[in-house]
Amino acid sequence: MSNIFIISGPSGAGEDSVIKKLKNHIDFDKIVTTTTRAMRPEDEEGVSYYFISEEEFKKGIEENRFFEYALEDNGNYYGGTYEELERAKKSPKPILWKVEYQGVLKAKKILPEVKSIFIYIPFELIKERLAKRGETEETINSRLEYAKGWYDNEDAFDFKVINEEGKLDETVQKVAEIIKNNLDA
Repeated sequence: MSNIFIISGPSGAGEDSVIKKLKNHIDFDKIVTTTTRAMRPEDEEGVSYYFISEEEFKKGIEENRFFEYALEDNGNYYGGTYEELERAKKSPKPILWKVEYQGVLKAKKILPEVKSIFIYIPFELIKERLAKRGETEETINSRLEYAKGWYDNEDAFDFKVINEEGKLDETVQKVAEIIKNNLDA
């Protein structure tokens, strides 16, 4: 069995904020995704992501080191390595894994026991939230197009939690309850 919980939502849905605040409710470990995107000032290697070059990532694909990966709308690769999965599975704690919708679909095939939580916001709210972040119109349009994948595949998720504007704490509480109520005995 598995205590792996996927947290997923389109850009602007608040999945990073939910995961951050979950620390106040649940002691968890996480699967750290590997990416080719540039490290940001707030990022920490091995905590936020594992950061590698595109060349290294493609080599990892060829060597079958990833159990799932995707090229996202921002032009960067993201993926979960078998090594990271095995490390996380040894943890006695619930495991959180932030992944985009393509990763959810692949993970469900490889690890059917994984539980997935869709952090949902109304589609029209995505543009508003991305604009507040200062994203360019081109980036917003690209992310909106990519976001359709979550809504087109929402039936693939085990749970859907609506992240209402101004109600992050309630969203976090709902996600915490889902995790607590669905841990393997």
